[in-house]
Amino acid sequence: MDYEILENLYYTKSHEWARLDGNVVTVGITSYAVEQMDKEIVNIELPEKGGKLEKGQTFGVVDSVKAAFDLYTPVGGELIDVNSLLTDQPELVANSPYGEGWMIKIAMSDPQDLGSLMNAQQYKAFLASEE
Repeated sequence: MDYEILENLYYTKSHEWARLDGNVVTVGITSYAVEQMDKEIVNIELPEKGGKLEKGQTFGVVDSVKAAFDLYTPVGGELIDVNSLLTDQPELVANSPYGEGWMIKIAMSDPQDLGSLMNAQQYKAFLASEE
C-alpha cells in the first residue's frame, strides 16, 4: 500500500479528504480513490457555487474510464467555492489530488461534523482493512 495520505487532513470511508482552514473545509478525493480509477479521470460533475450541503449528501460525480463514482460531502454547510478548472482539466485530480485537484470549499456549519471523520492513522488502518 503506497498511497499518499497527508497527516493534516480528515478522511471519509468513501475516500474524500477534508482540509480545515478556519471554518472553511476544502474537499477532494484521496490518492487511493484516484488509483482505484487507474488515474483515468475523464469528467467531473460538480455543483454550482452557493446553496447548502448536508453532511453525507452527494455533491458530484467523477467519471473514469472504468466507472462513475459519487462524491459525498464530509461536512455540512454553505458551498462557497467550486474548482472550475476541473471542468476542462479533470486530470488535475489524478495529477494533484491534494493540491490543484481540490473540488469544493464549504463554510462548515457544525464543527462537530469533523468528529465522525478519520485522521490519517485511522484512514491508513481503514485502507489496510479494505485490501
